[in-house]
Amino acid sequence: MKTARLVRKTASITAWLPASLLMAGVAHAEVVPSQFSTAALVKAPETVSCTLENGSSAQCTRLVVKYRPDDLEIGPFCPPTLDDQGGIWQWDGQHPGLYRLDRAFFEMLDTLGFHFHDEDETLHIMTDLSKRQEEANNCLNVAEDDSVEMSILLPVVPVPADSPTSLGTVAKVGLALDGVPIFADAPSVLDTGNLPALDTCGGHVDPGGWYHWHATATDIDSVYDTQGVDAHCQQPQSKSAQFAYAFDGYPMFGSEDPTGEVPTDLDSCNGHFGPTERHPEGEYHYHATQEFPNLPACLKGVVAKDNFTTNARMGIGSPRKPGQGPMPGHAGDGHPDGPMPGNDDDSAGVGAP
Repeated sequence: MKTARLVRKTASITAWLPASLLMAGVAHAEVVPSQFSTAALVKAPETVSCTLENGSSAQCTRLVVKYRPDDLEIGPFCPPTLDDQGGIWQWDGQHPGLYRLDRAFFEMLDTLGFHFHDEDETLHIMTDLSKRQEEANNCLNVAEDDSVEMSILLPVVPVPADSPTSLGTVAKVGLALDGVPIFADAPSVLDTGNLPALDTCGGHVDPGGWYHWHATATDIDSVYDTQGVDAHCQQPQSKSAQFAYAFDGYPMFGSEDPTGEVPTDLDSCNGHFGPTERHPEGEYHYHATQEFPNLPACLKGVVAKDNFTTNARMGIGSPRKPGQGPMPGHAGDGHPDGPMPGNDDDSAGVGAP
């Protein structure tokens, strides 16, 4: 009851406040390094000087994380045959929607001209995207590389941006509390011909060999319930718990507020000013939606420059630059088709991130 009264009180106060004052009121919000799982960390988090995208100097929390947290179970991704059941995919062609990767889905794609399996009903699966692809349509199931590390910078104190930053295909969204990076919607099969399969928690492995989310994994079962998909994520589910910090430093929560209600005052980025467990007096934060991908549509704060780097040999954040060697489907002349929207690395030409 105390939380409910607080929510009503906060709502009555914030209802008449201009947006500029609401955003100014989040100065107390801060990244708390101790919230991140130690199973994902290469070393202890540290506070470093950084430069934000607007050119201002700031303090950032720097986290170095592993290719995958030690205790994280992942998969399934691509089903070996049509009789098997794999992960999920948000299909955006004819008959759009969220699907399990199973016989019904791939047979539907076959009628639409996308042939992901042979006559013996085995799928075309690629695990190494540095090799030439042999088929026009492939299910991507990249192998992990346990030598990969990633470095992430999060502003310690969020700085409101002059205008929201839209999150396009595979744009950087944030870092989950389990230490897994989060990216916006994966590349479309309509653009690449290939399907980078997601597991039932909404994640998969980048071409560089590291696992990342394309969904709010701790509330993805709400999406399945809403959209009528027969799937379940093995991660603990909570509709109101914090899932992550976005790259601008604001926290990300599930689809419900502390009272168990779905917020009705969310802005265009799926965020609002309201009470949280850490700040019952209110702070700006994002909420998951109940549709896939259940992530913020944009970021309200300013992100740090060079906020995601990795030692992986290819993929997002790697030292590899466009034109440095062939990608699947190319003749080996070092001139891929080019990057996907929202990504500055040509490995996206196969639709993998």
